[in-house]
Amino acid sequence: MIRIILKEAPKPAQLSGPGGFAPHDFTGLNVTDFPRFEYSMKDVLRAGEALAGAVPWNNEQEAETAREIFKIAHNFRDSHAYPMRRLRHELMGKIRSQGIGEGVTAARLKRMPSIRRKLKNHPGKLNQIQDLAGCRAVVPTIGEVKALIEALRNGSAHELFREYPYIYEAKPDGYRSHHMVFKFRGVGDEAVYDTRRVEIQIRTGLQHSWATAVEAVGLFRREDLKAGQGDPGWLRLFQLMSGEFALEEGCITIDANDHQKRVEEITALERKLDAVDTLERLSQAFTYAENYYFDPQNKPDYFKITYDRHAETVRIEPFFGPIYASLSYDAAEVKNAESGSSDTKIVLVEVDEIENLRTAYPNYFGDVQLFKSKLRGIAKPEEKPDYSVPPQQRVRVTKAKPDLSWLTGYRRWK
Repeated sequence: MIRIILKEAPKPAQLSGPGGFAPHDFTGLNVTDFPRFEYSMKDVLRAGEALAGAVPWNNEQEAETAREIFKIAHNFRDSHAYPMRRLRHELMGKIRSQGIGEGVTAARLKRMPSIRRKLKNHPGKLNQIQDLAGCRAVVPTIGEVKALIEALRNGSAHELFREYPYIYEAKPDGYRSHHMVFKFRGVGDEAVYDTRRVEIQIRTGLQHSWATAVEAVGLFRREDLKAGQGDPGWLRLFQLMSGEFALEEGCITIDANDHQKRVEEITALERKLDAVDTLERLSQAFTYAENYYFDPQNKPDYFKITYDRHAETVRIEPFFGPIYASLSYDAAEVKNAESGSSDTKIVLVEVDEIENLRTAYPNYFGDVQLFKSKLRGIAKPEEKPDYSVPPQQRVRVTKAKPDLSWLTGYRRWK
């Protein structure tokens, strides 16, 4: 049983940080509130080379060297927080201007284990990794994906550096999403962040359900399915389901013969893996608890998610502002690296409302309902569909505590 805990947010008066840092309204874009790069690019390249290999902690001298390597790498990554915030706000503006009412955005600084894996598997330089900072937009339809891509392509204040059209040219594992890499352009004090790269991923809700189900099942089974490592049956099932999702959304040409073959193989794999029931057990493995305080005038917009396999907990910690959040994130990653533990996954994310955490990162909450429903419809069409709650009228929350019924309303069905 995996317990999800939303940790109490410290009241603003309780917070402090380096250099007299104190919280205030972080909805603005005050450049002085964000981490700055404190080293040379030569230092960054040296740190990247070290992180691509084994970093020993066997004695105090090695530990001191290791801490310095991580300090440089963390500082370079954290210096992307301001460009990431700016690009996410631009992304939110484009969603509004396109009239996309159900679009959700989130952003994250790349996890250090993922950075190290990329440096090892795809040799290169730390400063050339294009997704140290990443923004995500999830919108309902392919048409809205296209509109958002065009709006960014033709109207961004920043340099479009590279695109990866994975929606129509899926990765071999079936992953579909449109990636756009921008180089930040700063004005005035912002110029210190010039050329920092930020990757924006744009996908539909259906594509998002696929990508996050891969991660959720991988976490549940303790396999890195996202990296192509794990049970071949599950990897093949996700690959085939991607084809069916692409067909449903008009991303691939209809071929009745290919469709029938996919359905037959999906059905056989579902029976072999007991996949629908496994996804249901995954959902029921999570319980929720709450313990939080939010001042409506000063809400946190950074959340550190810690998935602890050994303790079977997912802890969500809110933070007021990027410097304070980055310091906690860095310290937790160094602690993990020093212990050599692979049982804990940590990610720092930025969202405008805590309610969007589950929408943007359902993998950490065992939320695989949409993917499970689609799989059941293909492999077990004779079964009744999952029950769902009809759309409810949205009401603006004015109280200090937001509506977190998704945290407290969990119920196990017998």
